[in-house]
Amino acid sequence: MSWQQYTFELGPMRRGFHLITSQVIEALPQISQYDVGLLHLFLQHSSASLTINENADPTVRSDLEQHFNRFVPEDAPYYQHDYEGSDDMPAHIKSSTIGCQLTVPITNGQLALGTWQGIYLCEHRNHSGARRIVATIQGQ
Repeated sequence: MSWQQYTFELGPMRRGFHLITSQVIEALPQISQYDVGLLHLFLQHSSASLTINENADPTVRSDLEQHFNRFVPEDAPYYQHDYEGSDDMPAHIKSSTIGCQLTVPITNGQLALGTWQGIYLCEHRNHSGARRIVATIQGQ
C-alpha cells in the first residue's frame, strides 16, 4: 500500500460550475501508477466546492448555477457576514451545502468515474482567486 500527497492550483474561474476532470488528471499523472486505489481531493477554500455530476451537457452546469442562486440568494436581510460583498455569505452556504472534498476510486490507473460523470469546481464568488486542492492518493 502506497500513500502520496500533492497540492495543485487551479487558476481563477468565473462564478459557476466548471468541469475540471482533465485538469485533475493532468495535475496528477501518478494516478496511472495505481492498479487499485482512492483519490481524495480536498479544496482548501470556504467559498467554493467540489462535486461530481454530468460531464457531457453544459446546460447541467448552468442549471445548477441558476438553482443555487435561487436556493441561496444574495442580499438576504438576515445575513450578517458580508465583509467581502453580497456574494460572501451565500458562497459560504453553498460551499457547506455541496462540500469541499471528494473521493474517487482508481481502477487500472484511471479514475473510475461513470460514463457521464465529471469532477466540478463550483465557484461561488463573483471575483475569486486561484483555488488550491490537496490530493491524496492511496492504493497499490
